[in-house]
Amino acid sequence: MTHSTGSGTAERAPLSRKLSAIAESATLKVDAKAKALQAAGRPVISYAAGEPDFATPSFIVDAAAYALQDPANFRYTPAVGLPVLREAIAAKTLRDSGLEVDPSQIVVTNGGKQAVYQAFQAVVNPGDEVLLPSPFWTTYPEAIALADGIPVEVFAGADQDYKVTVEQLEAARTPKTTVLVFVSPSNPTGAVYTLEETKAIGEWAVEHGIWIISDEIYQNLVYEGVRATSIVEAVPDAAAQTILVNGVAKTYAMTGWRVGWMVGPKDAIKLAANLQSHLSSNVNNIAQRATLAALTGPQTEAEDFRVAFDRRRRLIVGELAKIEGVVVPNPLGAFYAYPDVRGLLGREWRGTTPTTSLELADLILEEAEVAVVPGEAFGPSGYLRLSYALGDEALLEGVRRMQELFSN
Repeated sequence: MTHSTGSGTAERAPLSRKLSAIAESATLKVDAKAKALQAAGRPVISYAAGEPDFATPSFIVDAAAYALQDPANFRYTPAVGLPVLREAIAAKTLRDSGLEVDPSQIVVTNGGKQAVYQAFQAVVNPGDEVLLPSPFWTTYPEAIALADGIPVEVFAGADQDYKVTVEQLEAARTPKTTVLVFVSPSNPTGAVYTLEETKAIGEWAVEHGIWIISDEIYQNLVYEGVRATSIVEAVPDAAAQTILVNGVAKTYAMTGWRVGWMVGPKDAIKLAANLQSHLSSNVNNIAQRATLAALTGPQTEAEDFRVAFDRRRRLIVGELAKIEGVVVPNPLGAFYAYPDVRGLLGREWRGTTPTTSLELADLILEEAEVAVVPGEAFGPSGYLRLSYALGDEALLEGVRRMQELFSN
């Protein structure tokens, strides 16, 4: 319906209601604010972005440079990905997720986010309920909403190491439940489900015919001898109703290269492939060639990154635990600490009494010049996410600033 403005010109039709309801990524928003303050000359230390501070290994960069010499890479290639890269992803999926797949079950995407988006588009119908363990990565509920689904948050606190149980999932299940989001290791908490916990959840999903979207992008970043067992390895029967989402961004310090992928049953992958053929076509061929090198080349530097993250993990957990009122479950994967900071709320700090973690994060930025992401971005208030994927010196300095702020 149009309306006259009185000048004979109709009012412009409204913008998309669906997109108007989508919020900007909270993590990127905090990181952008921190970078703006840094550019203005303030010595802000940012724990906001989940981005390794390492350079992409040189052999991967060399593979990209070599790919620039081949004119074939300047042309359209299959929308679902280079055949040779899909074969390499199939080999990685067998090696790390214990699942043998045909390359036809793989779509190469523009980063993990596109894989997440397309996974929900492929299996969610309007009004479907999607069980979303909380704390969750900030993009999941928005991607569910874009598929006209309804996110149903299932919260597990620090007392559960941020891991939901089958009993909690069953209590949240209704006749409209069609999808479960499963993330191990977790962003934002770093929690890793045990084999037994993963098996129980996978068997429950199979029993009720529920699709599983399992984000495995942190599966190679685990510590203390822990292994992140894929849900399709723990429960082979789950493979028929599971889409695995992955990518090279975190393990190989390739966030800007924008290469991810999705693996799943042929019928679901076909739907995602059709969508991608209209949405973006093929991923940049140079980045695909670089990803091929990452997956098939030496893993020495990736292991060096993991060892460095482990050192930083132990450092940040130990230092955060020194702050009275802060509880820090030990993260066994990814590169995040997710302290419970409810003990700091309702108390006065330098003239300010924060009552939410959002207010606390603002206080920390203003008074300590440290950027952290408040729990509201990932679920309930009362928590903070700190990425330890930054240099050792900055990491320690930032926590010490926080220790000083909360010392009284």
